[in-house]
Amino acid sequence: MTSGKFLYPALTLAMAFLLPEPVFGQEDHGAQVDTAAMIASALSAAPEAISAAATVTDHSGNVLRPGTNGFTCLPDDPEIPGNGPFCLDAGWHAWFGAWLSQEDPPGVDRPAFIYALQGGWPTSNIDPYAQGPTEDNQWLGITYPHIAMLAPDLSMLEGISSDPDNGGPWVMWKDTPYAHLMIPAARKQ
Repeated sequence: MTSGKFLYPALTLAMAFLLPEPVFGQEDHGAQVDTAAMIASALSAAPEAISAAATVTDHSGNVLRPGTNGFTCLPDDPEIPGNGPFCLDAGWHAWFGAWLSQEDPPGVDRPAFIYALQGGWPTSNIDPYAQGPTEDNQWLGITYPHIAMLAPDLSMLEGISSDPDNGGPWVMWKDTPYAHLMIPAARKQ
């Protein structure tokens, strides 16, 4: 039986990307939310050159701060282990929607990027829909700071290791339509 805590990343992304257009400044269920802390968390996911002009949303899709550069940043979700805020561009946004719907992802016409400079949530390196560790799914646990890239053509990823412990970039979810390049942004501790 799989632990429900690994469903949170998918549910969080589903809420952020598949809900109707958010209302600026709307609070979730009337809860008192520290908007400044959520914005600071979200902006910590990317370099300032990206985050300074990025839109910031909460995990319900509410816009906390509008942006102008095509990137969207989300704060860490305290329900998920680790510290996993992230910022993604339009290519990743469309890709996540397809992944969440278990549909083939749309192609990108140029490299697309997601920044997770604080780290990420537990996931499998080989199974895009794994909900917990098994003997054969290369469970990563909490990932370290990274940048992930979608390639315009998956053949561009051929010849790149799929070993997350190789000391450099690796292909995650190789041999699936969701393959992408993971680029470490810090040394693995």
